[in-house]
Amino acid sequence: MPKRPSHSMGMAESAVQMAHAEGASNGASGINWLDRWLLGRIVERAGRPPVAMTLWDGDDVYCPAEAIKGRIRFCDRGALWSSILNPEVGFGDCYSAGRIVIEGDFVTVLREVFRSIDRASTQRFKRDLLGRIPKAARNTRAGSQKHIEYHYDLGNDFYRLWLDERMVYTCAYFETAAVTLEQAQLAKMDLVCRKVALEPGMRVIEAGCGWGSLALHMAEHYGVEVRAFNLSAEQVEFARERAKSAGLEGRVEFIQDDYRNITGVCDAFVSVGMLEHVGPDNYETLADVIHRSLARDGQGLIHSVGRSLPTPPSAWLEKRIFPGSYPPSLREMMSIFEPHQLSIIDVENLRLHYAKTLMEWLQRFENNVDKIRQMYDDNFVRAWRLYLGGCAAGFASSSTQLYQVVFARPEHNTIPMTRGHLHTTTQPTRWKLD
Repeated sequence: MPKRPSHSMGMAESAVQMAHAEGASNGASGINWLDRWLLGRIVERAGRPPVAMTLWDGDDVYCPAEAIKGRIRFCDRGALWSSILNPEVGFGDCYSAGRIVIEGDFVTVLREVFRSIDRASTQRFKRDLLGRIPKAARNTRAGSQKHIEYHYDLGNDFYRLWLDERMVYTCAYFETAAVTLEQAQLAKMDLVCRKVALEPGMRVIEAGCGWGSLALHMAEHYGVEVRAFNLSAEQVEFARERAKSAGLEGRVEFIQDDYRNITGVCDAFVSVGMLEHVGPDNYETLADVIHRSLARDGQGLIHSVGRSLPTPPSAWLEKRIFPGSYPPSLREMMSIFEPHQLSIIDVENLRLHYAKTLMEWLQRFENNVDKIRQMYDDNFVRAWRLYLGGCAAGFASSSTQLYQVVFARPEHNTIPMTRGHLHTTTQPTRWKLD
């Protein structure tokens, strides 16, 4: 039976429920001046987005002068207070509970709100009633194991409903607007392989391997040997079965262990989608792991969700979806490369590719929403809709980035002299993200 995420209440949440209950007994269906003032405070903290804001009587308390992109409706007084006391957690939990409704195109509404918040001040919006800024939970060895289990061990049957056929849970690479998600994920894996210049016989270490797709792809199509590390028991078991079915057991080894315990020497060090779970406090530890693993003429790639500047994590994502997660800025990522003078070869931002990837995932999620609701419940469905749609909006609004950083040992002088090997076309491809 799939595990249900825990939504235990803190003191602030309990206080909100008590206030809501008291309001209900005193005619909470009516709107008073305080309700309108509180919603006005939310609008100001969000930077007055081009999105109408409505209370439970149906009238717009805030209606932007510019074209309205959608509407957010607070269905009860408790939802309003929750969003004031702890904006991210309160809003996310009340949307998940059906007490806040988003009208209009879901991703467009969130994208416009995120853009407005970024212009006004992200930190200002994130502060709770006491002025506290959210912090990611620490990724100690025990903490990392707990955090990975919370998200990735929800069940392979769940993820299979909306990921591509290879179960790739990272940003795809859309060379044209017409390619399928499956084709785009293959293109992403080939891009990673080209960036670290894989050749037959090379040894690869992969830190954080998901369900094993990239490791198997590297071994099958590039003739390399891979040792892939991952903390998720369900993912590792699934990956081992795939390796056995493909006849690649002798060339790919899936190891259920923490990245801090990586051993062996490699010609290429690859990490796709793991750095978000490491945390800045552990970047120097990761640097030491890379230093002891990477051969003298080795190259590496780190692929990570990131930010344009250091930004506190989303309190709701941290609490309900991805505990311990922290998307770094490029400046913060440099503490991985600087201690051992690793040379940065290439930096690419694929944020629009991740926006499209997430919209593809969200569509598949919605296509299977009845099955997912049977596996979990309505609250879970809305929470994951907010997660997938909110992340798509974050990348589309540029409040979130996706970095691929290629690096090498400082003495490695046989790296490619041009970028010609990275792309299958010579002319840049441009197309509008819907």
